[in-house]
Amino acid sequence: MSDPATFGPALDEAVALAGRWLGGTRDGRIPPTADIDAVKDALGRELPDRGPSAPEVLQRMAEAIEPGLMRIGSPRFHGWVMGGAQPVSLGADWLVSAWDQNTGLRTVTPGVVAAEELAAAWLTDLLGLPSSAEVGFVTGATVASLVGLVAARDEVLRRAGWDAAERGLAGGPRIRFLVGAERHGSVDSSGLVAGLGRGQVVEADDQGRMRADALRAALAEGSGPAIVCLQAGNIHSGAFDPLGELTDIAHEAGAWVHVDGAFGLWAEAAPGLRHLTAGLERADSWATDAHKTLNVPYDCGIAAVADPEALHRAVAQHAAYLASSDDVADPADRVLELSRRARGVPVYATLAQLGRDGVAGLVQQLADSAQVIAEGIRGVPGAEVLNDVVYTQVCAAFGADERTRAVGAALLAHGQALASPSVWHGRAVLRFSVSNWLTDAEEAGRTVAAVRRAVDAAG
Repeated sequence: MSDPATFGPALDEAVALAGRWLGGTRDGRIPPTADIDAVKDALGRELPDRGPSAPEVLQRMAEAIEPGLMRIGSPRFHGWVMGGAQPVSLGADWLVSAWDQNTGLRTVTPGVVAAEELAAAWLTDLLGLPSSAEVGFVTGATVASLVGLVAARDEVLRRAGWDAAERGLAGGPRIRFLVGAERHGSVDSSGLVAGLGRGQVVEADDQGRMRADALRAALAEGSGPAIVCLQAGNIHSGAFDPLGELTDIAHEAGAWVHVDGAFGLWAEAAPGLRHLTAGLERADSWATDAHKTLNVPYDCGIAAVADPEALHRAVAQHAAYLASSDDVADPADRVLELSRRARGVPVYATLAQLGRDGVAGLVQQLADSAQVIAEGIRGVPGAEVLNDVVYTQVCAAFGADERTRAVGAALLAHGQALASPSVWHGRAVLRFSVSNWLTDAEEAGRTVAAVRRAVDAAG
């Protein structure tokens, strides 16, 4: 290190503390043991006039905060849809912080932008997107959907003769925003921020897939600008909308098609799962999250839009002082941020290490591990797997709602595996989401063993 007196002590301490935490990834207790008030007390609630040295601050932070941490990186953490962090992606993320580059403009920070542009090209290829599509790196899938919907909003209005950039939305044609009955809540959030409202709900089947006949009927009810939001990966069942069929129906009506594929878009990268995403490439925009399936650190959503001009018109920023590129799009032309960290660099590092076959193997491993969990739960007396396990989600019940909740509480108390409680089709369920790169058949078997212990404890 060129200036060890400045950075060395703090970084050495951070590495040691991180190593201690990561050492418990496989076998450490998963749920936190301290609540927010306890952590605040341990951190110290009063701002000091002058604090201690950087290493001392880091030590105090680790001692106070670690009891309040959820071990999300555990291979038996199956809550929500949260992956872990592969070593190469974590290392790259540390370098991103050390480099501290504002990744908005190609000519200003060409090093990290080069890595992001390569990652974007590789993603377009792996995810089966059209070669014309441009990719932007955002904070997560919610903002990725927002980027897609803003581009969609302005483009369908432009086709209807209304320039939203010049005239705003007020007074313009009403946009019909059609969403599936089992869409993720992030779609509602993105639609609200984009000015589209909560959306017109289109009926879904028993696995949460939007019905083609229902979409056709909904589109036939009106006319004018329309956006249809499809889903690749239902949060409970893992099911995929019939993307090709629904996209064709939407395009026949002149609608823009956006695909929320926060964790499901990655099925396209695995040959054995690619049937789930058939027709994906015919949509107009897509949203996914590299944390959920590729397993890079948090803060790495991916927004892709097939028509670059529609994307640039909706979100690009330009000013004389910015040194924007004249003949090619800057990163800031693809997202809603100008100032941001180089969050696409860990994606580059992970793809560079895994390669095409490694990504395919990772996604297939997650889906195979979900099958192991499902089969194991089916062998537990009184347990039911309620969904068709086609991807990485297992939705289970253990008798009456009260008993299912008791099994979930016992699982949490034991601390060696975690599933998130939910309600699906009117029943209390436990959701097992297989999202971690360390989860294989052996770890899935350990999850099943933990479930059996929880069932016994629940009585």
